[in-house]
Amino acid sequence: MAAELGIPGRSVHRRSVRWRFTALYAGLFLASAVTMLAVVGLVAGGTYRAAPAPSNQPGTFSSAAQARIGSLEHQLAQAHSRQVDQLLLGSAAGLVVMGLLSVATGWYAAGRVLRPLRAMTVATRRISADSLHERLAVPGPHDELRDLGETIDALLDRLEQAFAAQRRFVADASHELRTPLATMRAAADVALAKPGPVQEQTRTLARRVRTELDQLDRLLDGFLALARAQHGVPLLDTEMVSLDGLAAAALAERAATASAKRLVVEADRAGSGSGAWVCGSRTLLRRMVDNLIDNAIGHNQPGGWIRVATSAGGTDARLVVENGGPVLTKNQVAQLARPFRRLGAERTGGGIGAGSGLGLAIVAAVADAHGGTLVLQARAEGGLKATVTLFRASEAEAVA
Repeated sequence: MAAELGIPGRSVHRRSVRWRFTALYAGLFLASAVTMLAVVGLVAGGTYRAAPAPSNQPGTFSSAAQARIGSLEHQLAQAHSRQVDQLLLGSAAGLVVMGLLSVATGWYAAGRVLRPLRAMTVATRRISADSLHERLAVPGPHDELRDLGETIDALLDRLEQAFAAQRRFVADASHELRTPLATMRAAADVALAKPGPVQEQTRTLARRVRTELDQLDRLLDGFLALARAQHGVPLLDTEMVSLDGLAAAALAERAATASAKRLVVEADRAGSGSGAWVCGSRTLLRRMVDNLIDNAIGHNQPGGWIRVATSAGGTDARLVVENGGPVLTKNQVAQLARPFRRLGAERTGGGIGAGSGLGLAIVAAVADAHGGTLVLQARAEGGLKATVTLFRASEAEAVA
């Protein structure tokens, strides 16, 4: 599965099960053949026994006849030895040929046996957190391989239910908490707007409560956006969206905040005619762009800089947001796209999900929901470079 269920690729130098099965099959065959060859050699070598020489007594053969018999026996022994040697040589040649055939046969047989396992491996690698509804559905008789496939399918069932329950809980909890939050916010507003003299301590407390309620409200909005982006269902409000337009709107809305921190903003926008158009949910894509720029503003130093660029090439549309700031390590950057991971209290951008550790997690989830990717890179001079790559919409779709 995709990050959650991913399976590592096979090592090049690792001995595969198919090779081990082939070696086992060929080894057993060769051991049996060598044993059989040894038995044949022993039997063939012991079948001939020379007859004892006749004694030189009256009535026996003459000397000439005895010499002739001895010569014939010697010739017979030589012929028998040559036959045994030829038999052993032919058996050895047959053993070599059959050894090669046993390796080829073992390789083929092992492949046939392991073919269902390879199919299960490919199917399991294809399944990710957004496609847990898929199943292996191993065909064939009820054997060990089918039992393994059904066990994996049962595991996927439990994983799908767990993921669905988690997403439902986040969405339901976020919705249910809005009502008491609205009530508490209204109570704080009433306390501040109450006619007549109000103690300064009460005003300070009410302002602090209102600030915390606003932060909690942004956190709930981040939960909703994250749950929606990770839901794995087709987006309902799909339309053509210009990354350049979203970036320009986000920078315009945050001009005052950037000016307050004395940030130099550089915009390298591709323009509406460049093809930096994508097809997706405008709401989620806008949230993605807002969070990227909010992160660049919040995780920056006074008097720093921000660079925003959009481009299109081939089948990809890209949005790159860079900012200055402290030097980050690779381990720190690897944690940024995970929920509730913050590098410090200075990350307090004003966007939804910012300051709560959900900002870049939402960006990664939205990009993944649109079939794209988020790549975070630490700049050697300090700061962060975030690159979002999405599928580029065709020119005909953009014009339409």
